[in-house]
Amino acid sequence: MARITIDPITRIEGHLRIDVEVDGGVVRDAWSVGTMWRGIELILKGRDPREAWIFTQRICGVCTTVHAIASVRAVENALGMEIPLNAQYIRNLLVTAHALHDHIVHFYHLSALDWVDVVSALKADPVKAAGIAESLSPWPKNGKREMEATKARLAGFVAGGQLGIFTNGYWGHPAMRLSPEVNLIAVSHYLQALDIQRKANQAVAILGGKTPNIQNLAVGGVANPINLDSPAALNMEKLYTVKSLLDEVVAFVQQVYVPDVCAIGAMYPDWFKYGAGVTNYLAVPELPLDTKGTKFDMPGGTIIGGRPDSYTPITSFQDKYFKDNVTEGIARAHYEGSWDKHPWEETTDPKPGEVDHDGKYSWVKAPRFKGMPMQVGPTAQVYMAYVAGHEPTRRWANAALDKASKIAGAKLSPEILHSTLGRHAARAIRAAVMSELALKHWNLLAENIGKGDFTTFNEPKIGNEEVRGVGFHEAPRGALSHWVVMKDKKIANYQAVVPSTWNAGPRDGKGQRGPYEASLIGNPVADPKRPLEVLRTIHSFDPCLSCAIHTVDMEGNEQSRVKVL
Repeated sequence: MARITIDPITRIEGHLRIDVEVDGGVVRDAWSVGTMWRGIELILKGRDPREAWIFTQRICGVCTTVHAIASVRAVENALGMEIPLNAQYIRNLLVTAHALHDHIVHFYHLSALDWVDVVSALKADPVKAAGIAESLSPWPKNGKREMEATKARLAGFVAGGQLGIFTNGYWGHPAMRLSPEVNLIAVSHYLQALDIQRKANQAVAILGGKTPNIQNLAVGGVANPINLDSPAALNMEKLYTVKSLLDEVVAFVQQVYVPDVCAIGAMYPDWFKYGAGVTNYLAVPELPLDTKGTKFDMPGGTIIGGRPDSYTPITSFQDKYFKDNVTEGIARAHYEGSWDKHPWEETTDPKPGEVDHDGKYSWVKAPRFKGMPMQVGPTAQVYMAYVAGHEPTRRWANAALDKASKIAGAKLSPEILHSTLGRHAARAIRAAVMSELALKHWNLLAENIGKGDFTTFNEPKIGNEEVRGVGFHEAPRGALSHWVVMKDKKIANYQAVVPSTWNAGPRDGKGQRGPYEASLIGNPVADPKRPLEVLRTIHSFDPCLSCAIHTVDMEGNEQSRVKVL
C-alpha cells in the first residue's frame, strides 16, 4: 500500500492537499485536507448587515460576485424584502456573465491540461487538425491558418528554452491518449479562450462597476441608476455593449466549448466510469423572474443516490425544505468541539492542529443535508434540471450526448454525468444553457426599461428584533448559501456554506466521506510519482477553497511570501 500526498493541488483557487492510499494501481482510500482557515465569520460580527456583501466578496479572489449575491439575498430574506424586477435582471446578467467566464476558464485553463498533451501538439499536421475541427463546429477560427499559427507559437516557446504557460505538465504520461492533431486543436482553443473569458469579465465590470469585487449591489436591489440620457448611468449604449460582449462569449461556448468537451470526452470513454463518488445531489434554483423569488429560470432541488424518482424540488427563497435541513459538522475539522449544527446556531472557534487521518485533519467543515453528504456543482444542477424536464437543459444535454456518442461510436446516456468526465460534460451543458439565458435576461431587462420602469432599489428597513435569513445562489461550483442572524440592527452570527465546503469537506462524525474523498476511491493511478489521474478527478470539481493569503505583523510589514509553481 503506497501513500501519496499532493500538496498543494495546483490550478485551483486556495490551498488544498489530497492524500490517497494506492494498492495495485488503484486508489483504496482518500482524505481531502483544506490547509487554511477562513475567518470572515468573525470579521462580520457586530457589523451593519447592509455591509456584509462588501466583506464576503473577499472570501475568495475568484468567486467575488457570487458571495456578494448570496450575501444581499440573505439579508433581504431575513427582512422579507421584495426586489425590483430591473434589479433582479441586472443581478441575473452579472450571475450569467460571471458563470460563463468561470466555466470557460475552468475547462481550458485549469483542467484541460489533465487531458491534453501540449508537447504532442508539436507533431501535429495543421491541415488535418483544421479538418477535424471544422467537422465538429462552424467556429470561424478553426481553419488551417489558426492551427499553423498555434503550432508556430508553441514551437517558439520550445525554441526559447521553455513552454511558457505550458511548463510543468505531465507531458508524455501514459494516461494521455489524444492524437497530436486533437491536442493542437485544444491548444488553439486554449489560447482563444484567454480572449473570450476577458470579454465575459468586461460585461461583469460594466454592470458591476469593476471586477473582481463588484460595486453595484445593495440590500434591496442594485445601485445602478437607469437613465437613458445620462452617460454616467446605465443607458442603452452600455447595455448594447454588454450584449455585444455576451454575443461573442455565447458563440464561443456553443461552437467551441461544448464540441471540445464532447470530442475529448468521447476519446476517454473509460473515464465515464471513474469518479462518481457521492451521488446525492443538491442544487438551488437560480435566475429569479419575479420580485419575491418564487419563479426561476433554472430549477433546484435534491436527488438521492442518483435516483430520478427521488427528486424533491426547492421552489423559492423561502423554501423550508432547504432552510431546515442544512447542517455543518466539525468532528474531523480543526474547530473546538465535535458538533453538528444548523448554520444559524454555529460558532466559529478555530483550533489548529496537525493532519490526523484518524482524528481532525482539515480546516473545511462537513456540510450535510438531512444528515447526508451531497455533491454540488454542474452535475447536480444539470442532472436535476434534466430530471425536472427543464427544456433548455434537456435540449443541450441531448445534443451533447448525441455528438459525443457519434465520436465515441457508442450510445451515451445521461448516467455518464455520474463521473469525472461527466462533471466536465455537465459544466459545458450548463454553460450552453446559461449562454441562452444571459441573452434572454438582457432582453427582459431591455423590455422592462422600455415599458418605462426605471426602479432598481427598495429601501431596507432594519429593526432591533432578532431575525434570521438565508441567501442562496447556484454558483459556478454549485449550491452556495449565506446564513445571517441579525439583532439590534447588527450581525449577531454569520455563516457561509460554500460549494467547495460541500464537496471538499472531510469525513463526518459517522465516518461518511465527503464527495472529493468518495470520488477518488477506485480511480486508477498508472504512475504514483505522477498521479495525473488523481488530479483529473479533483480538478473536475473545480476546487475553490478560498483566497491565497500572506501574513503581516502589527506594523504592516510582510513576514512571508509563498510562491507555488
